[in-house]
Amino acid sequence: MRLQTTRLELRPPHDGELAALADVAAGGIHLPGERPFLTPWTHLPPQERALYVMQQHWLSRGQWLPEAWSLGLGVFREGQPIGMVSLRGRDFPVLREVRSSSWLGLTFHGQGFGTEARAALLHLAFAELGAVAALSEVFRDNAASQGVSRKLGYRPDGISRDVLDGQPVVSDRLRLTREDWERHQRTPVTVTGLEACRRFFFPEP
Repeated sequence: MRLQTTRLELRPPHDGELAALADVAAGGIHLPGERPFLTPWTHLPPQERALYVMQQHWLSRGQWLPEAWSLGLGVFREGQPIGMVSLRGRDFPVLREVRSSSWLGLTFHGQGFGTEARAALLHLAFAELGAVAALSEVFRDNAASQGVSRKLGYRPDGISRDVLDGQPVVSDRLRLTREDWERHQRTPVTVTGLEACRRFFFPEP
């Protein structure tokens, strides 16, 4: 399965591509002192950070069930790996809700690639899989992710509280409905190869 936008291609990476994506993560995905994720994997040493990316991708593939899945896709720009995104569903055939997450190599920030990649995931969720809502939780100081969500039409949906480094931290919960997605959708996306994969999203009777 492949998702194609004007500048990007998103696809499940083979192991060689996964290793190249892990090297991108090893090179850094945010500025020193930033903490965009609750799990502190981005603060691991570069080699351990790369290994984490590969292990988490293999783990998600190995644990896939139609009732609980995480689709990890490599993001490629003119064949060059620049980051990864994931689309997750729990009880998706019933709830029809998805969550997403992403990271890009630091040198690819600020060029609109994050927005374009998220828009491709949302197209897959709403137009191809029949989702009714996309959810996100974002730290309040994560300006980049907050900005992407606003551009794509997410609305406030409350807050969540977690523990980060032994201290409470507040995240904004955001929700994008199908109706709001349709109003904000501007990115042309082409999806190929989905029909052969559809049984992995919907259990057969």
